[in-house]
Amino acid sequence: MATEFVVPELGENVEKADVGKVLVAVGDVIAKDQPVVELETDKATVEVPSSVAGKITEIRIKQGEKVKVGQVVLVVEGNGAAPASAASDSGAATAGKPAAAASDSGAATAGKPTSAPAPATAAPAAESRPAAKPAPVVDITSARATYGDTGAARAVAASPAENIVPMPTPSGAAVPAAPSVRRFARELGVDIAQVAGTGPGGRIGQEDVKQFVKTQMSGPAAGGGAFFRAPALPDFTKWGEVDVKPMSNIRRKTAEHLSGAWQAPHVTQFDKADVTALEDFRKAFGSRVEKAGGKLTVTAVVIKLLAIALDRFPQFASSVDMANSSIVFKKYRHIGVAVDTPNGLLVPVLRDVDRKTITEIAAELAGISQKARDKKLGLDEMSGGVISITNLGGIGGTSFTPIVNMPEVAILGMSRTATEPVFRDGQFVPRQMLPLSLSYDHRVIDGADAARFLRFIVDGLEQPLTMYL
Repeated sequence: MATEFVVPELGENVEKADVGKVLVAVGDVIAKDQPVVELETDKATVEVPSSVAGKITEIRIKQGEKVKVGQVVLVVEGNGAAPASAASDSGAATAGKPAAAASDSGAATAGKPTSAPAPATAAPAAESRPAAKPAPVVDITSARATYGDTGAARAVAASPAENIVPMPTPSGAAVPAAPSVRRFARELGVDIAQVAGTGPGGRIGQEDVKQFVKTQMSGPAAGGGAFFRAPALPDFTKWGEVDVKPMSNIRRKTAEHLSGAWQAPHVTQFDKADVTALEDFRKAFGSRVEKAGGKLTVTAVVIKLLAIALDRFPQFASSVDMANSSIVFKKYRHIGVAVDTPNGLLVPVLRDVDRKTITEIAAELAGISQKARDKKLGLDEMSGGVISITNLGGIGGTSFTPIVNMPEVAILGMSRTATEPVFRDGQFVPRQMLPLSLSYDHRVIDGADAARFLRFIVDGLEQPLTMYL
């Protein structure tokens, strides 16, 4: 009996992926849960295990091509096949939808959709124009957002001197807009092909462009590269030889996500912690943690400190909801840790660190960091964080300004510990000093609170018992 294995659900709002490697061949006999294909999504590279067993008779995907959830990967014959109805049904429904419809599920994340565009009116016989196009669906840093029309249909008439003809845009789409409107969109850095026209025949007017910008800027992660077109680069070949390489999915998503995150008003607070005593503690108890499968690093200690600090300063475990003029406070303590991998920066999340010992955190941190480097992370292992930490001390540097990992509102950076002279009791003494950098979203966090939060971390590193006073 022939059984098909399809691309399963890969994560929330993940509809497509690139085929990195096909791990099996026609004629192979596979077992259930055996990895059969490596897929690269916007967030990570994952090995997909088969839900069927048997001898492979057909493989319907190739390395380098794009696949959708629900698309058939391979066909097997055998009696050990597991039913794949749930994945097939959900995937088929997704694959059968237009791209715009498939993305609607996450609309509430970035803002509420408005009413649908007004029906296009018939254009005069002498002037042929396309029908009104539907409102575009665009991607905001892993969250989906649907933008509709503003409600009432506005007839934006062009001046008699301007002949509105659908002109191709840099994205390849032909849209009806007057030259003055196109110029207005260019000045704002807007790709006019993304704008929904509300005039007769789908014409785009200046008010449509303004409304498009307002809608995008209403969300905390708006303004990223997914919406605005960057200025065209010059032809570098005029000056010498170049090599152009396409971005990987992870690099592209990182660029889009950080472009959107940078729109929040960032402030960075700096401080230093005397970790001389902590270094002695690590030397004394490091072997005990190693027996548990981890390493007693400063990062593991700071992760535990962050969980305690979030209870004292709950605004650091929140998210801004500008669309609803509210702040979401999270009571769980999941902390993301930036990991440098050959494929780019990944941020796996450690769950419920407030309920774990430093030894447990150290062991889990070692395991999840290795999974990130081995491209074994699942999408659910990189979601749900309330605050992030990034440590560049192993590479070097004295300080830096990390970018907040939206929709979080703060991130703690750590630089290299160095021996510095510290004036104590009338003389300079050598001490191990750890530079810390706290970047935060000023819409939620005030500077005084940020200073208190960072001092709490410093005191916890220098005098751990002060946390219990």
